[in-house]
Amino acid sequence: MSGHSHWSTIKRKKGASDQERGKIFSKLAKAISVAAGYGTDPAKNFKLRLAMEKAKEFNMPKENVKRALQQAQGKLANKGLEEVAYEGYGPESIAVIVEAVTDNRNRTTAEIKNIFERGGGSLASPGAVSFQFKKAGMIVVQKKEKIDEQILKLIDLGVADVEEVDDGIEVFTRFEELNEIKNKIKKAGFQIITAEITSQPKMPIKIDNQEKKEKILKFIELLEKHDDVQEVYTNILF
Repeated sequence: MSGHSHWSTIKRKKGASDQERGKIFSKLAKAISVAAGYGTDPAKNFKLRLAMEKAKEFNMPKENVKRALQQAQGKLANKGLEEVAYEGYGPESIAVIVEAVTDNRNRTTAEIKNIFERGGGSLASPGAVSFQFKKAGMIVVQKKEKIDEQILKLIDLGVADVEEVDDGIEVFTRFEELNEIKNKIKKAGFQIITAEITSQPKMPIKIDNQEKKEKILKFIELLEKHDDVQEVYTNILF
């Protein structure tokens, strides 16, 4: 998800049970394996570096990371993993993008389609929804005292947008500049909680009705719980 709800979702995952953490580790391993297909050196492969940093954030065992890299290098049985993106409309006609990694595209497509339909939405053709989003880099910075001073300092570093949320400060930048801005923020003395490439809604909408909110959240959580789903982005701000 994006906006106010994004970091909250990450935080909930970090507090997950052992069983849920096992599922998260499986998803992280898939992301590492797919990213490593573009090169196994994190210094030269930014996508792989982000995937490995996220694994570290979740305290994923080093052996799991090593195994994921070995799979990408062909040292383990290749499961034929591929990235696939789905676009559609969820409850209350919200725009949704789902990014997944799967070893069986037909199965995953059928299951994602089923979740959309059960939630009162439907899948759409490629491009029908994605034009409502833009790729962006997102960095979550730890909040300290004198938040206004923090925000002004971040703006001076040349970021595209800064927003205070409950769990930190979300910093948005051009996705091509994510690594550069991340390094600037580190050098400026900020503590970075997470950094990733995200899909940011161009015109986010707000839902005030509590019943509608709960219906949307339930739908999003069903998508996020799917074993193959890596990320879910919507144009909703809660």
